Amino acid sequence: MKFAITEKQNMTQFFDEDGVVHPTTVLQFSPMVVTQIKTKAKNGYDAVQVACFPQKKERVSKSVLGHTKDAYKIVKAFRSEAGDLSEGAIINLDVFKAGDIVTISGVSKGKGFQGVVKRHGFKGGWGQHGQKHSLREPGSIGGGGRAGGRVVRGKKMGGRMGSDRVTQKNVIVLDVDTENNILLVQGAVPGRRGTVIEVIQK
Repeated sequence: MKFAITEKQNMTQFFDEDGVVHPTTVLQFSPMVVTQIKTKAKNGYDAVQVACFPQKKERVSKSVLGHTKDAYKIVKAFRSEAGDLSEGAIINLDVFKAGDIVTISGVSKGKGFQGVVKRHGFKGGWGQHGQKHSLREPGSIGGGGRAGGRVVRGKKMGGRMGSDRVTQKNVIVLDVDTENNILLVQGAVPGRRGTVIEVIQK
């Protein structure tokens, strides 16, 4: 399994060899340092823990600093066999190439508290027949009948929207710039600029 931890930068356009333009997201990569190897015999499962995006030591807790030895912004484990990797090894962006099909995961933009029209796509009330104050209200949420005079669990109502972990499959890698550590993928990816994006190819 190949994997990378990146940060979303911006969107742009990419022209392939045939002159076809593709909507593209620019992902900034940082070389990953292997900080721990977990094995099924010792830990009960296989995993590779990596750290990336160096930062000031003042911003990292002492427990993490004692484990990774250097200060890193992100420390994450991937469920995968280590293979030829060992602690202290460096993983670069050259593991990917143009044309690879990858799975991308990240946290979507937070929208705050939203109503049912935006959150669930409700149609809203009538704007006629003397009714003008309930255009975006949800309407009845309970009552009698099968509901039993209560609000059923899981009822679609207003509430917090966004900030969910979103996974997109079958995303195409358009180009890999190993000199500048930039990965170009087709289409939009979850989150705002600076969102941590995981790129995995099994």
